[in-house]
Amino acid sequence: MDKTTAAVHGPGLMGGLTGLAKNIFGLVVSRVELAALELSEVRNHVLELLVVFSLAVLCAMFALAYGTATIVALAWESMGWKILLLMFAVFIAVTIGLVVKAKAMLKEGKLAFPETMNELKNDRDMLL
Repeated sequence: MDKTTAAVHGPGLMGGLTGLAKNIFGLVVSRVELAALELSEVRNHVLELLVVFSLAVLCAMFALAYGTATIVALAWESMGWKILLLMFAVFIAVTIGLVVKAKAMLKEGKLAFPETMNELKNDRDMLL
């Protein structure tokens, strides 16, 4: 087989495998870069979720403390129980609000990798 026949029929098996390997490597690199980009976004959302959860726990502890103080104050015959009951209600409301916000963040899928998963699904469909 001479050079003109090789040029007509293409680069051959080794050339095809080399090209395929280069394309697969490029595909893997682009998917890793996309995952790294989305991971940085997820990290920010995880930190935000951690702050919200921490505030919810703090407020729940305050609610428990004020609730306990309210029960103690109610056992006494003084008038100080009203402000403690009000503080108890405020902290319970804040805690419920923070928990609802945290659940909404989780339902929005802010901790997922939507673009990476979409591209991997497209790659799988294309290869199969």
